[in-house]
Amino acid sequence: MGCAACNSPRGSEDPAPASAPSVFSGELSDYWYQGEAELNVYDLEQARYGELREGQAVLIQVTEPFLAGRQVKDEGHNTEAGGSTTVLKTNLIRRFVTGIYDYSVMTSVFTPTDGQAFPRTLKVTTSSQDWCGQSYTQLNHTGGEAWRMELRSYFEREGDQTESLAADFLEDEVFNRIRIGGELPEGRFSVIPATGYLLMTHQPYTASPAEATNTAQGDSLRTYTLAFSELKRTLEVTYEAAPPYTIRGWKETYPSGDQLLTTTATLSSQRTEPYWSQNANANLPLRAELGLQ
Repeated sequence: MGCAACNSPRGSEDPAPASAPSVFSGELSDYWYQGEAELNVYDLEQARYGELREGQAVLIQVTEPFLAGRQVKDEGHNTEAGGSTTVLKTNLIRRFVTGIYDYSVMTSVFTPTDGQAFPRTLKVTTSSQDWCGQSYTQLNHTGGEAWRMELRSYFEREGDQTESLAADFLEDEVFNRIRIGGELPEGRFSVIPATGYLLMTHQPYTASPAEATNTAQGDSLRTYTLAFSELKRTLEVTYEAAPPYTIRGWKETYPSGDQLLTTTATLSSQRTEPYWSQNANANLPLRAELGLQ
């Protein structure tokens, strides 16, 4: 187990089934139980307002103990026996500038490593901040076949919402599924698009049919693709075919302004560190070593 801080137009004529296979059948290697987090920095070109913006993405992935009932980190205060499980946590932070002002978008995904006991991702949160305002969304697996969705938004047409959604496959959980290993779902099925995309484009929280494929790129890489024909959106994630399945980069293509643009993220640096204990001024040189802006 890990350390106390961290480790441990619509309308299709070809309807999709209700959900994709949901069980995480892979198994994490010892790589994830060294008492450190994996830190990945990506060069980012982010589509926004009909133009591509230079920026940076930081992907932090780490195992940690998680209370499955309350869906919060287990910090040792839980009195319920058997209430804790290990999750692979993803924190993805994207920062970029649009003209005079800047954006910061962060998504967190909590996926149990024991796919038989906990066959679905338990929680996803995304927040978006820019000079106009901020928005926050959260999905919690409520058991069975439902997500509880909360949206708190600065924008009038979104306002505050709390809804129940069918527990369809989440685009947000693709990175965790890749890192855990096992068979990724392929074929045509319903997918809830990435919450960061939904926040920035003000789309409704509705699953859309997607075609999923997983193809080899030479001997050492694979690309997992989700193609949403009705949304004119495609996600392509390229990763190493061998454990620990490093995410080499991704592309997101969708309408921005009046044209189709592609956001790209390309891995520029990677290392493992116990970052939660590296919070002194003396640790600042580590940022330069990673190329963090």
